Amino acid sequence: MRTARVPVPLLVPAVLGLIFLVLPLVGLLARTPWSTLPARLAEPRVVEALRLSLLTSTMATVVCLILGVPLAWMLARASFPGRRLVRALITVPLVLPPVVGGIALLLALGRRGLVGQWLDTTFGITLPFTTAGVVIAEAFVALPFLVISVEGALRGADSRYEEAAATLGSTRWTTFTHVTLPLVAPGIAAGAVLCWARALGEFGATITFAGNYPGITQTMPLAVYQTMESGDLEGAVVLSLILLVVSVAILAGLRDRWLTAP
Repeated sequence: MRTARVPVPLLVPAVLGLIFLVLPLVGLLARTPWSTLPARLAEPRVVEALRLSLLTSTMATVVCLILGVPLAWMLARASFPGRRLVRALITVPLVLPPVVGGIALLLALGRRGLVGQWLDTTFGITLPFTTAGVVIAEAFVALPFLVISVEGALRGADSRYEEAAATLGSTRWTTFTHVTLPLVAPGIAAGAVLCWARALGEFGATITFAGNYPGITQTMPLAVYQTMESGDLEGAVVLSLILLVVSVAILAGLRDRWLTAP
């Protein structure tokens, strides 16, 4: 392919945009206390926050897979009244401020919420300010990423394989598990990774719905916030660096394995 020269009116703002995005990351790396980094990473509060973040984001991803894959299939394959409205409602958490999402979760699942009051009085289950609350908050904001990815994969998949399976006598469930799922497995994997990354970096809904209790609800983003508030800039930089490394690793993995664009 012939490589065209980039016009100066396009090149200048493009370079400025790249600098605008990269400069804060360079600043983070430049202020990282490399000499004390191993000792800071071994601190109990850092290890605990990282452990909790990995646990809750993984559990949230599992919840999103269980709920999101069938939902994506319904949007991509089924025809029903109000499908556009359902799709719009699914994408609301993408544009909703996370703090607003946390308040909405409190009003729905809090001890006096629409469903939370019933859970508390009937089963004695309290979700806010618990580790389970962290999982719910992360799943709420991450689910749309999975649904959109899987729906796109389903729409791009060749439906003739499913039709052939149905012609050979397969039930809808057998067709779904043995034909559809393997067909869109890369899309599900990509959506799950994006979902996990979004859950790992969630802050607003988590602190509003689950609070910021070390060892219980304090994930990495919340630990960064608390460390910064306490005046320990180097500690906040170290925690931020961990999240940065994880984010870059996820993007690299997506690029190499699941994204086909050059």
